[in-house]
Amino acid sequence: MSTLNDLLGESKIFHNREVFSPHFVPHKLVFREKEINNIERAIAPALKGERGRNLFIYGKTGTGKTSCVNYVIDEIKNIPNTRAKISYVNCRIYNSRFRVLNKIIGDHLPTYAKRGYGAVDLYERMRNWIEEDSKIFVVVLDEIDMVKDLDDLIYTLTRINSDVKAGGVAMIGISNKISFKEELDPRSLSTLYEQELVFPAYYATEIYAIIKDRSDAGFKKGIISDDVLHYIAATSAKEGGDARFSLKILSKAGELGEEKNTQSITMKEAQEAVRMAEDDSVYDLIATLPEHQKLVLYSIALLTQSGGTYKKLTDGVDTYLFSGEIYNRYKSISESMKKDPKSERWYRKYLSELEMQGLIAAFESGKGIRGHTKLIKLLYPSKKTRDVLERDIFGLNPHAQKEEN
Repeated sequence: MSTLNDLLGESKIFHNREVFSPHFVPHKLVFREKEINNIERAIAPALKGERGRNLFIYGKTGTGKTSCVNYVIDEIKNIPNTRAKISYVNCRIYNSRFRVLNKIIGDHLPTYAKRGYGAVDLYERMRNWIEEDSKIFVVVLDEIDMVKDLDDLIYTLTRINSDVKAGGVAMIGISNKISFKEELDPRSLSTLYEQELVFPAYYATEIYAIIKDRSDAGFKKGIISDDVLHYIAATSAKEGGDARFSLKILSKAGELGEEKNTQSITMKEAQEAVRMAEDDSVYDLIATLPEHQKLVLYSIALLTQSGGTYKKLTDGVDTYLFSGEIYNRYKSISESMKKDPKSERWYRKYLSELEMQGLIAAFESGKGIRGHTKLIKLLYPSKKTRDVLERDIFGLNPHAQKEEN
């Protein structure tokens, strides 16, 4: 067991832990030169005082979307005398129109943002601020699909361009879900004059090069072998080409090495770190789901725990649920929360997306079951899934929760 002195002493494993952080932006982003160039092209008009088009960036988690945008933002900060002003907003934290407006006003007019004005006042102040000297304001909305009233936000930001005599707003939206725009109101879509950029997943060879560079900078010399790095890269490629996942494995493997007081990170630590990172990643994924998709998954977790109405649909290990039973529970939960449940068409789409993300498995019902339906199986522990969702949806402490009958 480590003592406090051991924990405060110099690490035998790490040289610089920061390079494994998802927020760390390296001096050079390898294999993303083309994407960085496309972002620079989209933002160039704003740097010259022109309005430009909105840009929407898509790609799975860990494909470098946020890192590339932050890389370009850092470049812009070094450009003298530009009229462009930039705000970066993490929409998982600032998840409503008011919070986004308050955040971007606070970035540039902090004393005004603290006075407790409403959304209309913030809008008027931002419009006047832009018009003062014909500013071009670039708003980066990371995880844009997390904004609850996204239609209102998009309408507000695009409306500024109609209301100001000079200057304007350009948006850069970042999302893991290319389908998120399908939920927007047609009127919001019509105001978006946008271009799109899709980030592909990394190949195993690319992930290896990324983590080799980070391990050289983050670990002490000779701590990790190429064989272990190739194993981590191959594992991450199978998980969808997620570079962030591979860096999480590296960091956890280093922490395991420290706990064991070893002189190197072996395949054993790497394999254990993979298992730990996989558990973390699925619960991170759950937290990023759209609200109604979370409610569908929550319904599946609740029914799985109770065994479902049709308890015979179990093989002694797993519980299989009727799709219709899940939809009825989802509708009931939505209505109890004073939310309008989505249509069955949207519900089927949510099931497909949950299956694609590896959270559930879906099977066509076979003989012996009346009618034609889908059977759904939760692929992760129901109690843990339920706890994560209750904490996320309701802000509940799972340890204080009573079990539902």
